[in-house]
Amino acid sequence: MKRSPQPGRAALVLLGGTALAVSLAAPAHAAAGPPSPGARAQATTDALRQSVLRFWTPARMRSAVPMERIFKPRHVSRATVQRGVAASVAPTTAASLFSLPNGGSAWTGGGAVTRTAGRVFFTYQGRTASCSGDAVTSGNKSTVITAGHCVKLDGAWHTNWVFVPGYNNGNRPYGTWTAARTLSTPQWTATEDMNYDVGAAVVNQLNGQRLTDVVGGQGIAFNQARGQKLYTFGYPAAAPYDGSKLIYCSDRTFNDFLGTTDIGLRCNMTGGSSGGPWYLNFNETTGLGTQNSVNSFKYGLPFLSDYMFGPYFGTDAQNLYNQAQSS
Repeated sequence: MKRSPQPGRAALVLLGGTALAVSLAAPAHAAAGPPSPGARAQATTDALRQSVLRFWTPARMRSAVPMERIFKPRHVSRATVQRGVAASVAPTTAASLFSLPNGGSAWTGGGAVTRTAGRVFFTYQGRTASCSGDAVTSGNKSTVITAGHCVKLDGAWHTNWVFVPGYNNGNRPYGTWTAARTLSTPQWTATEDMNYDVGAAVVNQLNGQRLTDVVGGQGIAFNQARGQKLYTFGYPAAAPYDGSKLIYCSDRTFNDFLGTTDIGLRCNMTGGSSGGPWYLNFNETTGLGTQNSVNSFKYGLPFLSDYMFGPYFGTDAQNLYNQAQSS
């Protein structure tokens, strides 16, 4: 369903088919002191980990619905995302390459992104659903960055949460990693504000190893300049895609001029790609980059249907990352 824009509102589509109305009211005043990210314990015991792993059979993964297909409409305010000192954690030193703009093709370049990017599976209100995510360099070597609505929606945290790095046509070459804890920005936790649609997971060890010791970790950056050239990756599972392979887009970003303070770029990825990483300084040879946003939503307007939007990684996204990596 798509709604026609009304005065003072803009229709959004969260990478699927549900229309959202976003208020363009003046931003609320910031609260004193930085709010804390929200968090939920997941599979914290061996018995729970084994139960989640048994739950995610190949058949369940194939039948998981792209999360965006089951979104409910909501309203969010146009907010000013808090900025702080620019900070960046690099995966490795590498020269930056940038291809011609790409609107959505299968990634055939290989490299680190084929290990760090992956599919996310979880249970949402009794239904199996899917998103995308990315393993990033972190102190605990176990942090995955995704979208806020890929860890919590409609006031409830998702369960049976797993990350499958390098997912490829049903194959799980690097295993299935259960979440010990999922987190989201304080604004997403409290009101599910689209300006702060950022989530994270701390995954358990698998076979005695930590996630980034197995797949590596991308860099991550906050409070960066807008309008830069970025690559975005994900596992879209709604037509014309089927979730079987890693898809990418690349273009110069622009500022959302309708309903949020997000950044946008041309990209035709669909539902299931939510939570996939956006990279600064992506190197096509090594497959390494510095994550600076996630796939979040599309507007339900014909002239913007081929554009993806992602939250600006400001201070609250940085606080979320810091809390996750120290868990």
